[in-house]
Amino acid sequence: DTLSHAESFEQILKAKRDLHLLIVVVIINNSNLKSAIHEKKFFFVTMANPIQEIIEKQVLTVAKAMEDKIDDEIASLEKLDEDDLEVLRERRLKQMKKMAEKKKWWMSIGHGEYSEIHSEKDFFSVVKSSERVVCHFYRENWPCKVMDKHMSILAKQHIETRFVKIQAEKSPFLAERLKIVVLPTLALIKNTKVDDYVVGFNELGGKDDFSTEDLEERIARAQVIHYEGESSLKQKSTTQVRRNVRQSARSDSDSE
Repeated sequence: DTLSHAESFEQILKAKRDLHLLIVVVIINNSNLKSAIHEKKFFFVTMANPIQEIIEKQVLTVAKAMEDKIDDEIASLEKLDEDDLEVLRERRLKQMKKMAEKKKWWMSIGHGEYSEIHSEKDFFSVVKSSERVVCHFYRENWPCKVMDKHMSILAKQHIETRFVKIQAEKSPFLAERLKIVVLPTLALIKNTKVDDYVVGFNELGGKDDFSTEDLEERIARAQVIHYEGESSLKQKSTTQVRRNVRQSARSDSDSE
C-alpha cells in the first residue's frame, strides 16, 4: 500500500512473469536430467519419467496457487475506485516529499561525496550527525588509494550514508580504541556504534582488482547502506568498473 497503483500493478505483473519463467526452467532442467540419465544407462529412463512427472505436477500445483493469489491481487487493484486511488496518490506524494527533505538534509551535512576528516574530534561529530557512516582508516599507500576510488563511487550512489576517510597515523586514539591494525580498514558505523569492519581486501577476493559492486555488497551485509540485492552499479559492467577504478587510482599514484 506504500506504492502507487501503477507501481503495484507493474510489480504484480512482473511477479507473474517471473513465475511463468520459473515453471519453464524447472521443466527444461528436468528434461535435461532425463536426457542425461538416458545417455548414461538406458534402464534408468523408465524411472526418470514418473519422477519427472511428479516434479512437474508439484511445481505446477504450487505455481497455480501462486498465480491465483497474484490474480486476486490484480483483481483487487482493478476494483479500486477514484477515491482509493486519490488516497494512494496522496500517500505516495507525502512519502516522496519526505524523502526529498531527507536527501536535502543529508546533502547539507556532507552526504553524497567522499570527504576527509582531519581530526578525531571531527570523527565524533560526523558519527553523531549521521545515522550511517563508512569511515576509511588509511595511510598513503596503493591499497588505500584503490579503496578511495571505490568509496568515491559509492558515496555518490548511496547518499543515505556518509562516506569519509581519516589518516590512521594521525588518529592514534581512534586507531587504538577501534583496534585498527591493517590498512585499509573500513569501520561500518550505525547509530554512533561500529557494527562491523572491512579489513584489507581479504573479504573482497584478496586482490586489488575487486569491483565496486563487491565492496557495495560487503558493506550492505552490515546494513549500513540501503541495498535490496540489485546493485546500483549494474548499468556498468563489473569489468569496466574494475578497470576504471584501477586506472584512476594508478593515475593518481603516478602523479604524486
